[in-house]
Amino acid sequence: MSARIGQIDFIEFPGADAATLQRVKAFYCKAFDWEFQDWGGTYVDTASSGLGAGFNADAAQAPRQPLPVIFAVDLEKALAAVQAAGGTISKAIFPFPGGRRFHFHDPAGNELAVWSPE
Repeated sequence: MSARIGQIDFIEFPGADAATLQRVKAFYCKAFDWEFQDWGGTYVDTASSGLGAGFNADAAQAPRQPLPVIFAVDLEKALAAVQAAGGTISKAIFPFPGGRRFHFHDPAGNELAVWSPE
């Protein structure tokens, strides 16, 4: 697992709403033979797209643009490192079905997230 620390290992896309998620799944299944894992009515993960990816249609959590997600084992240590390097925390640590994560903006204004399974 340690080989993944600090690497982008997931990207999250906005999904608009549950109906859009169904169209997204149908599109990628047809175009690229992707398979999906459903997580309720507002989130799906790709199961066969190479780099992990998901589509988020939860109005309270969905990103406005694609969201690269970096892996960490120690989420609090990663948050402190982001802040020490000059990043701005845009969403404090919160739980989600796969673990916990936080969001930040880099100096160019890009939003990224860092996640941990614990």
